[in-house]
Amino acid sequence: MNDALDLDLLRTLVVIAEAGTLTRAAKQLGKTQAAISLQVKRLERIAGHTLLERTWRGVSLTPQGTRLLAHAQRILQYHDEALAELSGKGLSGTIRFGCPDDYAVTFLPHLLRGFARIHPKVHVEVLCAHTPRLHERLERHTLDLALTSFPEGEKSAQIIRWEPLVWVDAVGSTALQRRPLRLALTDPDTLDHRAARRSLDAVGRAYLVAYASASLAGLTAVVRSGQAIAVLTRTAVTADLRVLSAESGLPALPSVGIGVTMGSKRPSAVVSAFAQHVRRVLPNI
Repeated sequence: MNDALDLDLLRTLVVIAEAGTLTRAAKQLGKTQAAISLQVKRLERIAGHTLLERTWRGVSLTPQGTRLLAHAQRILQYHDEALAELSGKGLSGTIRFGCPDDYAVTFLPHLLRGFARIHPKVHVEVLCAHTPRLHERLERHTLDLALTSFPEGEKSAQIIRWEPLVWVDAVGSTALQRRPLRLALTDPDTLDHRAARRSLDAVGRAYLVAYASASLAGLTAVVRSGQAIAVLTRTAVTADLRVLSAESGLPALPSVGIGVTMGSKRPSAVVSAFAQHVRRVLPNI
C-alpha cells in the first residue's frame, strides 16, 4: 500500500459487498455509479490489488477484496463506536433478529454477549426458525435481519462462513440398520431436508421420512430415542449425538453457507451496526 486508507472509500467497499452491484451501492450511498467506480479505482490503487470482479450478476470481491472487506468492517465499526462514545450518542433501540435453530446454541451467545458489551442500550429480539420462514418474515418486514442458509455453490457477498451438513444418530442407536432407513427431517423446503433426500435418491437407498419437526428440539428428541437418523449442520451436533462417517455407507452431503440477510435496503444505524458485528464475529466462533 502506498497511501492511507480513507474511511469513505472503505465504507463504499462495504456497501458494494452488501449490495452486490455498483448500481444498488450507488443508490444506497446517494452517489452516481461513475463516482462509485472512481472510488473503487482509487481504493485499488491504494491497496495495490484489484478488489472487484464484474460478473453477469453484478460484482464480486476478489480474494484481496475479501481480505480488505474484513479489515474495513472492523475499522468502520471501531470508528463509529469511538464517535458514539465521545459524543455521548451511543446506539439505542430494538433489533428484530432471526436465526435458525441449529445455529442458535453455538452462535447466539457469542453474538449477543459481544454486541451488548459494545451497545448496552440496544435490545435484540430473537426469533428462531428455518431459513425459508425467516425469508418470509424478512419480506413482510417483521424482521430487520437474519442469519440465513445458502446452498453449496452459491456465490454471494452475504455468505460469512460454510458449515458441512452431516448424518447424525444417537450414541448406541441401531437406527442405521433399519430397512428402509427412517429419517427425521425438518420442513421440506429446507436445505438439509432436500440434501438428505437428494443424496439418498442418487444412490438408490430406500428411506422413509418417518418424523418431521419444525423445531430442532423435536428433531433431536426423535434421534435420541433411536428411532431415526437426521441431517444437521456440524455445529448443531451435541455431545450425546454421533456424526456418521463415510464408513456408515451413507452418501456424502453438501455444505451450506451462512450469511446475513437484511430486511431493508436502507437499514437503520443500529441494524447496520449489528450486521457488521455479526460479519466480524461469526467467522471466528
